[in-house]
Amino acid sequence: MHSRRILQPIAALVLGLSAATAGEASSHREAPFITTQPKVDGTDLYMFRSYEAGRSGFVTLIANYQPLQDAYGGPNYFAMDPDALYEIHIDNDGDSRADITFQFRFAVTYKGITVNGNTSGGPSVDNGIPLINLPPSDSTTPTLNAVETYKVKMVRRTNGHRTTSAITDRFTGSPTFTKPVDNIGTKSIPDYEAYANQHIHEIAISGCNTTGRLFVGQRREGFVVNLGPVFDLIHLNPLGARNSAATSSNPTGNILADKNITSLALELPISCVTAKDDPVIGAWTTASKRGPFEESVRWKQVSRLGNPLVNEVVIGITDKDQFNASKPDDDVANFGRYVLYPTLPVLINALFGVPAPPTPRNDLLAVFVTGITTGATDTPPNLKFTAPKNLTVPGEMLRLNTAIRPVVPGTGSYSDLGFLGCDLAGFPNGRRVTDDVVDIELTAAEGSLTQFNNLQTCDLSGTTPSVKNPGAVVNDGALPDPTEYLTVFPYLNTPLPGAR
Repeated sequence: MHSRRILQPIAALVLGLSAATAGEASSHREAPFITTQPKVDGTDLYMFRSYEAGRSGFVTLIANYQPLQDAYGGPNYFAMDPDALYEIHIDNDGDSRADITFQFRFAVTYKGITVNGNTSGGPSVDNGIPLINLPPSDSTTPTLNAVETYKVKMVRRTNGHRTTSAITDRFTGSPTFTKPVDNIGTKSIPDYEAYANQHIHEIAISGCNTTGRLFVGQRREGFVVNLGPVFDLIHLNPLGARNSAATSSNPTGNILADKNITSLALELPISCVTAKDDPVIGAWTTASKRGPFEESVRWKQVSRLGNPLVNEVVIGITDKDQFNASKPDDDVANFGRYVLYPTLPVLINALFGVPAPPTPRNDLLAVFVTGITTGATDTPPNLKFTAPKNLTVPGEMLRLNTAIRPVVPGTGSYSDLGFLGCDLAGFPNGRRVTDDVVDIELTAAEGSLTQFNNLQTCDLSGTTPSVKNPGAVVNDGALPDPTEYLTVFPYLNTPLPGAR
């Protein structure tokens, strides 16, 4: 066991290297090419059993795009790319290939609103206005000069055959949905929360007896990280209090607290996304591009995200673009060495002379690639936690055991450390919006799952899960605050307005 005095600089280096490669959030600007394409930059993927009251029979998936949105980013704000294909993929049979894919395509219609620019009399000179909005009709009805719409298709793969169907509004039958404009400010949209809620749609899903829900629009950024002190020569205590970065003006220590994000959110019946004999599903999100007027050209995948921070702190810098263009069933051949023999612990050992966790890192392989097979004491008993029952092809993706009961953040057995806090409904069993994945992954990287450095973990060997070494958590000083999130769909809170 290493002393606290030695572990502190090790943890600081882990955090510093992680932040240096992570840009400014979970998967924001994480690879060379994607820095030039912010509209298709997938930043975070969440997947969890819905914890809204009465919705535990559903799973929620949220794919976030367009990082680091300043609320005042007008006049065009953050429309999605009409020349891109955004997708959320689900694998439910353990072969690391998509069995169900939801495809999102966007379009913008310009209304061409004009005003007479001639203020001196005579003939009217009608010119187009430079803004996307005019004074609102009422508190929830903005007058828009540009309207963004989208369609969603579901692709199912069964026995090698693909079938495609449109997602439609349950009540109108329309396959076209309107995306709410971003939160321009309180004068343009006095009641943005009510306005955005009008764009939560109950949807009909082909092959499902139960309807789901859909929302696409701007949300408040939910990812939590504290970067300022890290770049100030690691001006923090990584083994101190987990809220050590908090101040009166920034009570969570989260440097992203003033940012927004764009969410593609789906709530789907569990029975429609799982295989009959396996409650575990895997998911990842991708974005693909082709140029305008190139409908016959094949899509080129440019962004990919499953688990948080993988492309930042695991994949080598020369392979980051390749990872973003790849599929999970190719991961073992292309990137397996990065997980089993990670470079970060080697650097720590070289700099500090402290032994890294022994390799191969099968503990990290389980978290990111195969799922965890440790039995969990939940109902039904003796689950494999996140390992698919019929796993045939390992691949990196976010995995969720839908048989494990949801836990509402801030209540009961909830822990923002997920598994490390013995909250088996949290990361790496899926990922809730309130899970502190930075602290979880940094602690796991230093060997918590194998008790290498006596860091906090959950012991499942007994009849009741118990936390071991509580408080020994490698952390960045920033904490998620459950009160800053919704407990109803779409869970991420109302975006910050550009002007108050």
